[in-house]
Amino acid sequence: MKGATLTRADLCETVHHEVGMTRQDCAGLVERTLELMIEALEEGQTVKLSGFGVFQVRAKRARMGRNPKTGEPAQIEPRRVIGFHASQVMKARIDAALAE
Repeated sequence: MKGATLTRADLCETVHHEVGMTRQDCAGLVERTLELMIEALEEGQTVKLSGFGVFQVRAKRARMGRNPKTGEPAQIEPRRVIGFHASQVMKARIDAALAE
């Protein structure tokens, strides 16, 4: 992996080197995996990746906010948002890597 951001291309390249599949097959695998996750979240399902974390859709209620430019009050409509909770395994690995 290069740079500070992990991209789809980086994932495909890593799978290609680690597993030995063709780049085209790796790209299809990564895309299909992400598509399955998106479809599950669209249906309101929870996506749990063992050792990584949990993606979950939750509803946010309508509330009053303010326009940051003008300071005027503004109604914020209800919406659904995606939350992520890292697993204990992931948290421990990150803590260990930061301690080095």
